[in-house]
Amino acid sequence: MTFTAIDFETAIGHHPCSVGIVTVENGVITDEYVTLIKPPNNLYSPYTIQVHGIHPRDTANAKTFSQLFPEIQRRLQGKVVVAHNESFDRNVLSKSMALYNLDYNCLNIAAKWECTVKIYKAKGLKPAKLSDCCREMNIALNHHEALSDARACAQLYLLK
Repeated sequence: MTFTAIDFETAIGHHPCSVGIVTVENGVITDEYVTLIKPPNNLYSPYTIQVHGIHPRDTANAKTFSQLFPEIQRRLQGKVVVAHNESFDRNVLSKSMALYNLDYNCLNIAAKWECTVKIYKAKGLKPAKLSDCCREMNIALNHHEALSDARACAQLYLLK
């Protein structure tokens, strides 16, 4: 089983402030990547800060999405992409790319990604939030930390 799991944390709207990407090759995690991202104007919603604990001071000197895109592209291009609530993470990626005039089609990935929320709901797990799925499947999770969330998503997908 070969795929890439991704998780974004957002500052406001669909503007990311962190991304975690986990590469799985033949059922084994082979690479993990996490970075902070400076959102446009370094703006945050108080709600999102409360959720993930990332503040404007944490990203003041971080690279922007467009500066980090080559690294993200390298990890996603041509891969099966998995996310927990894939429509959220897919929208963050596509809207961030559009903001910087980057062509989503260059990634050569599916229009809809694999979604562990849908997989675990279909298995009868409700609610199927990441924390619920991880608790049920005995997977360690530091929720709303992008790399931990992406790693947990990868492990859930491996157990599907």
